[in-house]
Amino acid sequence: MDKKLHLETLAIHGGMEKDAATGAIVPPVQRSTIFEHGEGGMLETDFSYTRQDNPNRRQLERQLTILEQGEDCATFASGVAATAAVFQALEPGDHVLLPDDVYHGTRKLVTHFMKKWGLNYSLADMSRPEVVEQNIRPETRLIWIESPSNPLLLITDIPAIVDIARKRNIVVCVDNTWPTPVNQQPLDLGADLVVHSTTKYFGGHSDILGGAVIAGENTEIFPKIREIQIMTGAVPSPDDCWLLSRSIRSLPYRMKGHNEHAMQIARFLSDHPKIADVFYPGLESNPGHEVAARQMKAFGGMISFTVKGKADEALKVVAGSQIVAKATSLGGVESTWEHRLSSEGEDSTTPDNLIRLSVGLEHPDDIQDDIARALESI
Repeated sequence: MDKKLHLETLAIHGGMEKDAATGAIVPPVQRSTIFEHGEGGMLETDFSYTRQDNPNRRQLERQLTILEQGEDCATFASGVAATAAVFQALEPGDHVLLPDDVYHGTRKLVTHFMKKWGLNYSLADMSRPEVVEQNIRPETRLIWIESPSNPLLLITDIPAIVDIARKRNIVVCVDNTWPTPVNQQPLDLGADLVVHSTTKYFGGHSDILGGAVIAGENTEIFPKIREIQIMTGAVPSPDDCWLLSRSIRSLPYRMKGHNEHAMQIARFLSDHPKIADVFYPGLESNPGHEVAARQMKAFGGMISFTVKGKADEALKVVAGSQIVAKATSLGGVESTWEHRLSSEGEDSTTPDNLIRLSVGLEHPDDIQDDIARALESI
């Protein structure tokens, strides 16, 4: 598949092959756990056991590789499993540098589990490249980037961090779950690895769990990630792979809706008298807007904002919606929001009056009216 084709075309045709047996345009689900060997025994390219490889998984991995303009991909049963595989590919004693506003699941994975593995870590303000450089140690092997970050949507200058890392032979991995390759392609910006929770926008309908690691050119760490995928067995089922491949074909057009709707809602919130702060890189007033505009095609469907008041006021607002569902996770066609501190737990650093909003594909005026009604409760 020619990677110079537009993303909309690649999403539909990239990685898709007609079924050899029937000529079906949409390949079938292959649920078999075992595959027959040839008379000469099993070859390296043969399917053997579905934990190692599966036709549906291979198709999905090709799709994701093409969309992220990468060289290879390993898919997993969840985004956290994909993240864990990247950390497990390092050695005990290695040091990882993460954003101080990092997804709480990644933070807990490092602090509760990978620390016992012998992995060292520190947190830094990734929106300031000079701070990143100051926090690098001789044993630093990986810089983990979220841009926009979760939940404050802080922006990291990816090429600037890549330049810092290249001088020291440090791997750069970007969690690209929120932007998706529709809005941002970190491998083209110089990153070595991209991680996704495919549960979110790739799935897009809040009914599939999955994760992926996509590698750029000459990424020496990737064979270790592939080995971890196969040996630890946290792989997606054939059905989940098939569903994700199906959903990905509409991703570019869904993201256009998420982008447009979120911009409208962000502007509405920024003018509302009961809102203290709006965190959305598409707003020109956002501190990260200039960098985001340089490295993103659009700004995504996620918004965080703080209400004037404390946790009680934020909880009242979340409880007051009729259309926007009160739920964790994001990226579905339906709008969802949550009092983020309640979801993250006692070790969270998120402000107690912050609401995280995933703007869906309902009519944006209906979303806006629903939020306006909910804000009347405070």
